[in-house]
Amino acid sequence: MIAASAGCGIVYIVGAGPGDPGLITVRGLACLRKADVVAYDRLVARELLAEAPAAAERLDVGKTPGRHSPCQEDVIGLLLARAAAGKVVVRLKGGDPFVFGRGGEEALACAAAGIPWEVVPGVSSAVAVPALAGIPLTHRGLARGFTVVSGHCLRDDLDWPALARAETLVVLMGLERLPVVTARLLAAGRAAATPAALVVDGSLPDQQVLLGTLGDIAAIAAAAGARPPATLVVGEVVSLRARLAAPPARSAAPVPECPAEVECLTLF
Repeated sequence: MIAASAGCGIVYIVGAGPGDPGLITVRGLACLRKADVVAYDRLVARELLAEAPAAAERLDVGKTPGRHSPCQEDVIGLLLARAAAGKVVVRLKGGDPFVFGRGGEEALACAAAGIPWEVVPGVSSAVAVPALAGIPLTHRGLARGFTVVSGHCLRDDLDWPALARAETLVVLMGLERLPVVTARLLAAGRAAATPAALVVDGSLPDQQVLLGTLGDIAAIAAAAGARPPATLVVGEVVSLRARLAAPPARSAAPVPECPAEVECLTLF
């Protein structure tokens, strides 16, 4: 983080959380409410955009398949120019900006240009989406750790045997390559009977959880007509979903203001 200086604006690189607008952090919401400019990604909840001041400039800089989208260099140039003009700029990203969000690139650009900046971590979909589907990524006796990869980065030269050995494997943005992912893991030695789940529209009211095994989850997803965004979870922890599935109704709304008279209890 670089502190703001007189006459210069600042860039807040803010994680919006996994989709439900109520899962943004308190700090993130505070930054949003004082923004002059909001540059947001495609999957950011529109309810969050309404939290910015009415006069704030709202810029859609997300990547959308089949539509011309600004390149990363253009987005960075926009952030730097608005901040150099004295604006409070919020770069609003889904999940956490430093987890497959290219937030590090934007922070480096701000630092190189001498533009004040601050990162505001968000709730990553890598952990939130499985949790809201009733799937803990670690669980005593089943998984002591987990591995997270991006479906956009699943190249042939990856260490597929290492991914196959992960007690819990989470694949973000991997729906389009799901048959390839599952085939690679099977070829690397992961058992076809390993429990697997695909969570579609995680954290949103229409969240859908497709259950199967590593051997058949790609076919199940295709038969269901699954569409992005979707998160794949592979591992024995998926079996806990049967007992931990959350109630079907979820309210996707910003967290209301906490009443001043609320009672606070110290538990330990």
